[in-house]
Amino acid sequence: MQLKDKKILVVGLAKTGVACARFLASKGAMVTVTDMRSETALETQLAELSSFGITHELERHDEATFLASDLIVVSPGVPMDLPQLVAAQRAGVEIISEIELAGRFIDAPVVAITGTNGKTTTTTLLGAIFKHNGYHTFIGGNIGNPLIEVAESKQIVDQVVAEISSFQLEWITSFRPTVAALLNLSEDHLDRYPDYQAYIDAKLRLFENQTEDDFAVVNRDDELVWHHSRNLKASVFPFSRKMELEEGIFYKDGVITYRHNGHEECFPTAAIRLQGVHNLENIMAAAASALLLGCRPDETFETILCFESLHHRMEFVREANGVRYYEDSKATNVGSVEKALESFTDITLIAGGKDKGGSYAPLAALVKERVHHLILIGEAAGRMELELGGLTDTRRAATLEEAVRISAEITATGGTVLMSPACSSFDMFRDYEERAQRFIAAVKAL
Repeated sequence: MQLKDKKILVVGLAKTGVACARFLASKGAMVTVTDMRSETALETQLAELSSFGITHELERHDEATFLASDLIVVSPGVPMDLPQLVAAQRAGVEIISEIELAGRFIDAPVVAITGTNGKTTTTTLLGAIFKHNGYHTFIGGNIGNPLIEVAESKQIVDQVVAEISSFQLEWITSFRPTVAALLNLSEDHLDRYPDYQAYIDAKLRLFENQTEDDFAVVNRDDELVWHHSRNLKASVFPFSRKMELEEGIFYKDGVITYRHNGHEECFPTAAIRLQGVHNLENIMAAAASALLLGCRPDETFETILCFESLHHRMEFVREANGVRYYEDSKATNVGSVEKALESFTDITLIAGGKDKGGSYAPLAALVKERVHHLILIGEAAGRMELELGGLTDTRRAATLEEAVRISAEITATGGTVLMSPACSSFDMFRDYEERAQRFIAAVKAL
């Protein structure tokens, strides 16, 4: 891909946009960056780019600049229906995402992991497995470092493990992972997409450039995932915690079994530190991806045994008066909360936050069966109460701290208090990490 002397516009100056602008400028492109924020707000980002001779268009998006570009690189946070992008697309300007740009310059095998939930845990675990097997491994994408940094780096990279969001897949044309994993599908980001199917279609683009020489690691237990896996060009390699598979990886009677081309490996799960039914799925997806790409079974299993839960995903906080408190602030959608509820009984659930537009009805059966008390906070509390409030004892709290105090008063000894919001955090907190820290502080203050 020739970049020298090309007029290239980078849209959005978050971490990904900065990395793209730096890479493109280093290749001799004439780079312009555009962002709706002010120079003051972007002071740090602009300082990073100050030595590259990059043109800035801030607090506006000039359509003329979009139309005059040879190539436009779009950051993940920028919606596809931005009028200037629509105009450029109609005019025939090539528009790509950061992962598409990176993919054209990466020589190493790429494992790309997507799904509504579990992406970060699976990506981090798989990266650790590759490293323990002796590979020079890059871990990034939607977490940590942008994928373009692989192309920018002068270091040797044997394996690339990338968490990939639906937003990143919107502008791909040739991005082709050697292994593509789809962990699950449930309603999410309906504030970005016109409907659920549009979100699903964006996720499925992960597979569109694969061939029969590549692998698609997919969740056999997720009906939507399995339905959409039937026409893939890649070799489909399923994982399941509910059924035995002749070809694939599955959990049964305390053992994970991997079967591929007549070869079998077995891993007992009793000593694994990563708990929860959702993590069984994450472990199987990571192990399958690693073993398909030549990792040794012993080193793979050693890594799995030692791997700890990531922060803010089903994280144990403390036990007080016989009640165990868990913080699950990364559970920002219904599918993630379903997996959390499957992991406990006798639950006091603290939920709510900024509504993302999906239905809460999929939680109904688990709430009725396992949630003894439901405490709702934030903007979504009213709608959640309408959909779930009649199924169990339901209360409202004005703050997260008040919700914790109520939970301590009403949860019986032996019960579990679980903060698993099913919503984003932006109505009350800076982000899900601040929400997590506030919950942890409130629990420790009991």
